[in-house]
Amino acid sequence: MLTIDGSQGEGGGQVLRSALTLAMLTGKPFGIENLRAGRKKPGLLPQHLTAVQAAARIAQAHVAGAELGARSLTFSPNEVVPGRYEFAVGTAGSATLVLQTVLLPLVLAPSPSHLVFEGGTHNPFAPPFDFLQKTFLPLINRMGARVEAKLMRPGFYPAGGGKFEIVIQPTKKLLPLALLQSDPVLRRQAKVIISNLPRHIAEREARIIAEHMRLRPNAIEIAELQCGPGNVVMIEIANATLTEIFTAFGERGVRAETVAQRAVEKAQKYLAANVPVGEHLADQLLLPIAAAGEGSFLTLPLTLHTQTNLAVLQQFWEIEVRVEEANEQQVLVKIKREA
Repeated sequence: MLTIDGSQGEGGGQVLRSALTLAMLTGKPFGIENLRAGRKKPGLLPQHLTAVQAAARIAQAHVAGAELGARSLTFSPNEVVPGRYEFAVGTAGSATLVLQTVLLPLVLAPSPSHLVFEGGTHNPFAPPFDFLQKTFLPLINRMGARVEAKLMRPGFYPAGGGKFEIVIQPTKKLLPLALLQSDPVLRRQAKVIISNLPRHIAEREARIIAEHMRLRPNAIEIAELQCGPGNVVMIEIANATLTEIFTAFGERGVRAETVAQRAVEKAQKYLAANVPVGEHLADQLLLPIAAAGEGSFLTLPLTLHTQTNLAVLQQFWEIEVRVEEANEQQVLVKIKREA
């Protein structure tokens, strides 16, 4: 049984989620200690526990220690069983992270799956549903699968209550992926969502985005919902190869202009680097590329989160990873898995 140190690197929930995914892909059991030791509230929170439970159901796994607050557990998978599943976080915790835990094993399963998730759909420190739908899943589909995502209702922290469904047409083998050049930008647009908050918040955010991203008013959508309170800013940059989305979330006591500026800075940093793959997408492409056997992409300097994910990946698979600095803003990542 593999032993995983949950405190390694950034010491968050991604260590556990990646280990669960990789255990289901490889059939290798693992034990993990020091779960989320790098966080203010270490141990399993509801969204992490839901990810464990989801993985256990799909892989018919034997699990010991899976309870709220747990600092350690063991996970021994069996065969992955595709089908119809529903998973509810029970809080506003991220349901999109639960999806990412079980997605790859079901993408490579022998028959289709239909999944329904409930919980947070637009959470800080997690990919919002829009990112999954427009950025991540289209690349998975390019690799040979067919995954469709539908948002049924959004859910913001702390209210939660979001819901979305995923339909997976699997593939026997994922195709390698190469994203090595930044194509000309074809579209820039933005969306500001507010829920149970004054409209002027969204209007102020939209003004900042329009000014700094040079967007016309008709390129910025304001969506007013009744499922919050909540506020998220999303800037979308699309080219012929892929669509990147950069987000920022409203916080109590933080001015709307500051929230918008945070998203703008992320988008401008990406554009200035002239790379196809943003920081967060780079992190999320590691496991699919390893599962495919090989792939490469040009991105910004790797975050600690991405470096941690690489370390976990290398504990399950014999892979060759090359990280080459093209310049101060660009890094070339090449992954090849041993046969």
